[in-house]
Amino acid sequence: MLKRSLMLLAALCIGAAFTAPAFATVGQTPQQIVQSIADQLGTAVQGHQAELQQNPEQMVKVIDGIILPHFDTNYAALLVLGRYARQATPAQRVAFSQAFYNALIHRYGEGLLAYTRGAVKVLPARGPLDQNRTLVRTEVKLANGNSISVDYAFRKTASGEWKAYDVIIAGISYITNYRNQVAAEIQKEGIDGLIKRLQTEGAGAIDQMKQQDSGH
Repeated sequence: MLKRSLMLLAALCIGAAFTAPAFATVGQTPQQIVQSIADQLGTAVQGHQAELQQNPEQMVKVIDGIILPHFDTNYAALLVLGRYARQATPAQRVAFSQAFYNALIHRYGEGLLAYTRGAVKVLPARGPLDQNRTLVRTEVKLANGNSISVDYAFRKTASGEWKAYDVIIAGISYITNYRNQVAAEIQKEGIDGLIKRLQTEGAGAIDQMKQQDSGH
């Protein structure tokens, strides 16, 4: 479950027209951003698990407020679509971004309930910070006591903010993994079919979480 939450915690990141809360990240290094996310999640989640379990919508708000502002959602969406991004209309790209983001946070949001303060250790940067792209390395302690490497790929936006767009968990890229899945589904169902499935998945996940909480 924690590994699933990490997929979200990092550039999960697929959503287009979302309004980010206003706290500045211009001037922060990527390492500082990742540490800030880890600290804020610890404060928001630890000690509030029961409350969030009963109110899945509040868990989504936690994700939106803490994680989303730091991810380049439009860029990540284009990378996941890959060559199909050129075939999609602007309306389809927006619909895909929104549907994929919503499906992911509703499906994996409950996994963040396992998050504990201090689980993420941000490692020192290797070499000088590149002007436009860099990689933040972290080590995450799992519930069984083992650790797993999680790297975050960052790029600098036109506004000068550093934002993540990919996460590499134990050497596996989130973007590459989902691009392969999306490509296979588009070939079978088309872009509109993929969007419809994601919209249905996102809408149904909250109901499923509520049923699990009530013991049904």
